[in-house]
Amino acid sequence: MPMLAPPIPTTWRLTLPHSAAAVPIARAMVRCAMQDLRATADRTTAQLLTAELVANAVKHTRGTDLIELVVERGPEGCQVEVHDGDPRLVEGLGAPLPVEGLGAPVPAMAVTGATPAATADGHPTDDRLPAQQGEGADTADDRTGRGCAYGRGLLLIRALSSASGCRPTPHGKAVWFTLPELRGPRRH
Repeated sequence: MPMLAPPIPTTWRLTLPHSAAAVPIARAMVRCAMQDLRATADRTTAQLLTAELVANAVKHTRGTDLIELVVERGPEGCQVEVHDGDPRLVEGLGAPLPVEGLGAPVPAMAVTGATPAATADGHPTDDRLPAQQGEGADTADDRTGRGCAYGRGLLLIRALSSASGCRPTPHGKAVWFTLPELRGPRRH
């Protein structure tokens, strides 16, 4: 009687520490899980988006809340979920953002406050880097009232994933994204 190969696992789960160490642990876990699951989705993108979700969970939940990372390979691709104990759902996830040139242009975030001085050709007169130019100024997003940096991780998730969302769980919520499987075998 021929030996049957063991079934390929479809899910990995790991409880993460509620500290900054959770982010590099989660990145490494996603990479290993995707290899073990034989997922062909882009691992670099999966690591980047996972780091965003885990950093948000560490930053926005109590230190006593458990953070769980779930990586699952399914028919739609590789889905990564971050579970935490905070029942407040995350807004701003959902349908992927269109890529400029391929669909409707992605709208820029509106910034309130004084318009910086510029030369005749439109270049700022300020010698600082663009990221520094907003320091000390009123740089709130019109839609949220928060600083412009708020929500950029969620924009990344929407732009780089095929799907994303947030759902309630019995112990809080799960924030997730899906990356599609790439065609052809993955090269190592």
